Amino acid sequence: MALRWQTRLSLAALLLMCTEDTLSMGDRGTDTSERHPNQARPRQQLLDLSGSGGKAKVEPTFDLSQPTNVTALIGKTAYLTCRVRNLADKTVSWVRHRDIHILTAGAYTYTSDQRFQALPAQNSGQNSEWSEWTLCIKWAQERDQGIYECQISTVPLKSHHFYLNVVVPTATILGGPELYVGAGSTINLTCAIHFSSEPPTYIFWYYNQRTLSYDSPRGGVSVITEKGNDVTNSWLLIQAAQPSDSGEYGCKPSNADMASVRVHVLNGERPEAMQTGTAGPILSSSCLLVSLIILYISSM
Repeated sequence: MALRWQTRLSLAALLLMCTEDTLSMGDRGTDTSERHPNQARPRQQLLDLSGSGGKAKVEPTFDLSQPTNVTALIGKTAYLTCRVRNLADKTVSWVRHRDIHILTAGAYTYTSDQRFQALPAQNSGQNSEWSEWTLCIKWAQERDQGIYECQISTVPLKSHHFYLNVVVPTATILGGPELYVGAGSTINLTCAIHFSSEPPTYIFWYYNQRTLSYDSPRGGVSVITEKGNDVTNSWLLIQAAQPSDSGEYGCKPSNADMASVRVHVLNGERPEAMQTGTAGPILSSSCLLVSLIILYISSM
């Protein structure tokens, strides 16, 4: 009986010793990990460092100093340029916001609309870390107006918004749609062309739907055109107005629809809308001088 108890005690002591050894080995393993934290560094951190010679990677960034509101004339080519710094192995894409359609990715175009094209450019020299990614839209249409996103394939995705405004030039004859002129005075009509990124190639004047002749036997008809960056003005001057000059006058620029006004030449009556003398929109001094010279020559 005593031998049996001695055997049990020996086995218990042996088991206790094994348990302590196991615990001490676990403690040593923990201490080793604490003494060498680099051995427990996540694999992703090691990958980030291995690709840059031990230096952390620089994230790509956008050039936020660029204008993001771009205006294009209908029928012309629109350019949206996105500048990116430190792109490295990432990809730049252009996405149309209204239908989330990927238009370009890198140098490749992903749309059947052949008006869209990617124009990448890598800077050199001191600005070699910058690259430009231009979305080219040929023959811009009104439906092209809206938001476009320049995206960088980082995680999470980085995006920069641009707004394309497609403008349609418009022509307006000031003082319309009805204009009253006293007989014997000068008819002074001003046609203003707005929202044009470039001046019209030509401006034609019409009288009752027919091209107005400046060298007709009537005489006293002249046109002065002053082209500007924002607004182009064309003045039609008709000396010594007569009731026979009444009718519809139209102005048709090369890049806009026709604008028209109906002129009434009256004898003795003075409606509120009547021009007096040479009243009307004022010409610049240079235009007025040229106008007077033309009228003088035409009357000779």
